[in-house]
Amino acid sequence: MRAGIAFLVIAYMLSQFYRAFLAVLSPVLMDELGASTADLARASGLWFLCFAAMQLPVGWALDRIGPRRTAASLFLIGAGGGATIFALAQTPDTIIWAMMLIGVGCAPILMATYYIFARQFSAAIFGTLAGVTVGLSSLGNIASATPLAWLIAMFGWRATVGGFAALTVVIAFAIALMVRDPQKPVDEAKGSLMDLLRMPQLWPVMVMMFVCYAPAAGLRGLWISPYLADRFDAALPQIGTATLIMGLAMVLGNFLYGPADRLFGGRKRPILIGNGIVALLCLCFWISPPQGFGMAVALFALIGLCGASYPLVISHGRSFCPPHLTGRGVTLLNLFGMGGAGVMQFATGPTYATLSQTSGPLEAYGALFGIIGVVIIAGLALYLWSKDSTG
Repeated sequence: MRAGIAFLVIAYMLSQFYRAFLAVLSPVLMDELGASTADLARASGLWFLCFAAMQLPVGWALDRIGPRRTAASLFLIGAGGGATIFALAQTPDTIIWAMMLIGVGCAPILMATYYIFARQFSAAIFGTLAGVTVGLSSLGNIASATPLAWLIAMFGWRATVGGFAALTVVIAFAIALMVRDPQKPVDEAKGSLMDLLRMPQLWPVMVMMFVCYAPAAGLRGLWISPYLADRFDAALPQIGTATLIMGLAMVLGNFLYGPADRLFGGRKRPILIGNGIVALLCLCFWISPPQGFGMAVALFALIGLCGASYPLVISHGRSFCPPHLTGRGVTLLNLFGMGGAGVMQFATGPTYATLSQTSGPLEAYGALFGIIGVVIIAGLALYLWSKDSTG
């Protein structure tokens, strides 16, 4: 099982890589395929939306057929196949379809890992395990920054993406061979998704899931690149360094949030504080835009650090789910998390286009980031009504 979890973590590293690599690939995709910022925002948003749409069937599959077959088959066909199509793409539309398929393939990986944790460990340490898993897996986020820029410079973007496609296929087969499904009690109760939706304590947490992951994922996954290029004339190596710094901050944030529930005596307070800071930082881009490249990168890094509350929020929601609905519970929460990131990413493209026409391209970035901050504040206002949990 240890080896199986290790390969699931590696698979989730690749999931983190695929959701964020457009930030570095965007300049070459614009040059070679004629992709626009709107095309890439749509591709990134649809990755998240497809990922989110798969959560309900993945939850059913985890509870019914187990994590091994669910994760291995989808990762092989979806992520491996999608990455291969991406490497062969000739048009922006093909990039969009490839990203959608990759999103489908990556959908079960983290939830399969969380399912195993929830079945084999106590709820009290679930948050720590979840944070460590996401923290380690965020090395994929790091790989999609400066290392990806180096690989593109040495081998070209097609060979680089093709290499990651091959690695994805190998990891999928390793999951099929090494992961073991946790045993379930023979007399375990039955239940359905409606049982979860009838739990009022879950709804404020699902609202928080909808807004907590979107800012860091969207800015790191796409918007940091055009912002730095347009505002400060940053070249690809500078963009690679900036995305690397923000990615490292997100890794650190995941590790810090993991045990935060035990340090604060509950999950609600650190989630409120961290996401409140993210909202203020997003508003800073609007109210008082950074005047230098270094200051801008510092703000992005702080957003990455404080915006890494995802594992703690999902731990908050998971604490209310009964054991027999573990798979559907964590995937329902993840649907809101990834769905929120997808909706926000999908909406940012046309929003930026509209803002740039009314206020200018450079000013539009600040207004866009400010709108994201306002959305977070709205989510926090509803999350205030949530019931805290420690167990």
